[in-house]
Amino acid sequence: MDNVVYRLGLADSRAQARQLVSHSHVEVNGRHLNIPSALVEVGDQVQVRESSRQNAFFRDMAEILEHRSVPEWLSLNASEMAGTVLSLPTRDQISEAVDEQLIVEFYSR
Repeated sequence: MDNVVYRLGLADSRAQARQLVSHSHVEVNGRHLNIPSALVEVGDQVQVRESSRQNAFFRDMAEILEHRSVPEWLSLNASEMAGTVLSLPTRDQISEAVDEQLIVEFYSR
């Protein structure tokens, strides 16, 4: 959940995204969610709660969202401060440099 909030551009860092979710500023499919590690599914709509949009942070963020780009597995409606999970990301859509072989070797000990 926190990664989706971060990737949509609703937060400047993953830590900030975790805090926004923990403080119930975000809702999924119209229901508030305060668990940053919650899993989202294809078709889920993630948005900033209506009551939170009056917060100065989100008012400033609204201007910035117009110019942010999102990964191809997400769609963003900047005016509504909402996004939709179009698909789950594939390995080539993940920008983090990860050597999977090192992970396999570590856990095979």
